[in-house]
Amino acid sequence: MQSDHRPVIILVRPQMGENIGAAARAMLNFGLTEMRLVAPRDGWPNPKAVAMASGAAGRVLDHARIYPTLAEAMEGVEFAFATTARGRELSKPVHTPQEAMEAARSRQGRVAIIFGPERAGLENDDVARANAIVTVPVNPEFPSLNLAQAVLLMGYEWGRVELPPEPAPHGRRPVGEMLADRVEIERLGDHYEEKLTEAGFFFPESKAANMRLNLRNMWSRLVLTRGDVRILHGMLRQLTRR
Repeated sequence: MQSDHRPVIILVRPQMGENIGAAARAMLNFGLTEMRLVAPRDGWPNPKAVAMASGAAGRVLDHARIYPTLAEAMEGVEFAFATTARGRELSKPVHTPQEAMEAARSRQGRVAIIFGPERAGLENDDVARANAIVTVPVNPEFPSLNLAQAVLLMGYEWGRVELPPEPAPHGRRPVGEMLADRVEIERLGDHYEEKLTEAGFFFPESKAANMRLNLRNMWSRLVLTRGDVRILHGMLRQLTRR
């Protein structure tokens, strides 16, 4: 179920289905799933949007709500940010994406981020309905951003705090890249201790116990993946093969 804490993404008069789909994909990358569309130029549903959205179609596009006007699309929204490089003549606070999403996280009510059509962006009548403006610091000689790029930037600023910092969740990592657990490290230590004992490494006998302790302590300090453990076992087997 959609959490009321996460921002609503409102696309005002989007022109191309492909851009709507790409925006949906960018949203889901950062855990945003509620999209509202205001008067999409090519109607709705749009097969081109579904094709571009890929796996985000079922999570985002299938639940997108359509409104004839921006005013109606603000249903249930208590605070709205308008993304635009223009409109500074309107008396509104202007934020960077980072500042805007920090402010969004601090609010109790529902927050919306409003994006304009690809060709010209939001009109002043649209911006006037928002509480604040978000402007992305970009090259002044080329300030134009694609719709999906703008959504991605805002989604990233939201998700980098809200989502786990782990770049690749353990559940999706190859097994060999997952960290070895303590049992696996213990078995590796046992293997080395066994072979080193056979090789006469722990000598003289008066120092053997302390040497074993130091070796075991060394294994516990190492950060090893399961792949690392397999390699170390294999190296030892090869070295002691007769």
